[in-house]
Amino acid sequence: MKISILYFTKYGKTKEMAEIVALGMKKIKDIEVGVFDINNIDDNFLKESKAVVFGTPTYYANTCWQMKKWFDESRDYNLEGKIGVVFATADYIQGGAATAMLTIINHLMVKGMLVYSGGSALGQPFMHLGPVATKENYEDSKEMFEIFGERIANKVRDLF
Repeated sequence: MKISILYFTKYGKTKEMAEIVALGMKKIKDIEVGVFDINNIDDNFLKESKAVVFGTPTYYANTCWQMKKWFDESRDYNLEGKIGVVFATADYIQGGAATAMLTIINHLMVKGMLVYSGGSALGQPFMHLGPVATKENYEDSKEMFEIFGERIANKVRDLF
């Protein structure tokens, strides 16, 4: 089963976290992962994916304009019925990453996606909306992002 990870990055941190999420996913049998910058997506892979993960940097307490633009122009992508997941990177914990993720979650709902995070039901680490990596916890958050990837892949396997 295929899972796509779509991200935008300016300084490389969001891309790195997308790749770490992919590492976690690849631990699960029969999961194939594609990691794509939103400006260079493999349309066929995305179409065949059972889940799509969106990774965004946080700017001014919101998702980046590039991600908002992608959603505004994404009419040709049928994401209905796919699992939709988000994560964010930010300079600091109060930088608005939760708002950035909620902005994307609104788009996922409009697209008819099944929003998933694992929440607190799976125990530590808790990820209510999705994981966030900040300057302060960047290195420490890598393990959480890998666990997040495993959880997503397991949910895809369970549902599809």
